[in-house]
Amino acid sequence: MSRGLKTAVGVGLTAIMLFPIYWMINVSLTRDTDMRDDPPHLFPLHGTLEGYSAVLDQQLPYLGNSLLIGLGTVLVTVALSAPAGYSLARLRPPGGGVLSFVLLVAQMIPSIIMAMGFYAIYLRLGVLNSTAGLILADSTIAVPFGVLIFTAFMSGIPAELTDAARIDGAGPLRTFWSVVLPVSRNAVVTVSLFAFLWAWSDFVFASTLDGGGTQQPITLGIYHYIGNNNQQWNAIMATAVVASIPATLLLIVAQRYVAAGVTAGAVKD
Repeated sequence: MSRGLKTAVGVGLTAIMLFPIYWMINVSLTRDTDMRDDPPHLFPLHGTLEGYSAVLDQQLPYLGNSLLIGLGTVLVTVALSAPAGYSLARLRPPGGGVLSFVLLVAQMIPSIIMAMGFYAIYLRLGVLNSTAGLILADSTIAVPFGVLIFTAFMSGIPAELTDAARIDGAGPLRTFWSVVLPVSRNAVVTVSLFAFLWAWSDFVFASTLDGGGTQQPITLGIYHYIGNNNQQWNAIMATAVVASIPATLLLIVAQRYVAAGVTAGAVKD
């Protein structure tokens, strides 16, 4: 009875947390005329795909921009954080502990403060409203997290692997590329996933650094769409559903890698 009660409570709480997602899907399939019914229907009695048709007609450029920004952020984050994590974990440079503390503090800086600084810099350089500018800004959020994850994971790699590479004549760079990085797959997937999700869901940097450009991500697309079509809720919710699909698929596919990557370094032999 105790186990059954716990299961029932868990299922109930999960249903409460997932109900907004269900309601988003329900509204995306509901006709505008049915939205005025009181009380609203729990199921789309007269389902329609008008909202999704509007997404394909109007929101695809925003989705493409978000995909480009997300993938660019992943590449920059992994390219910078993996070597940095390897250096802190295996090479032990002077001041490594201080640098790790600074990276931890960097995680606590509100993004709106960073956005204001980026705006002033981008305005001088003339790179406002650009995809590269958003990739760089989003990477500043993901890189400190990536360095901490790579450091924790690579610290747990057996020293015998790197010692064997060193005996075979491999230098630090070759050891990192040929030995350490291949066995750090879980950390790479974890950092890549979080970097993509941060870039995909970013609104602060996008609205500050690309509020009026042509390279706006899907978050700004939804924001402008709500402002221009505040009566077409099925189209608004359909846009939200489509925007949620890439992140959901990535979480499902990479779940086991993320669990292994985040808990790396937590248990020592």
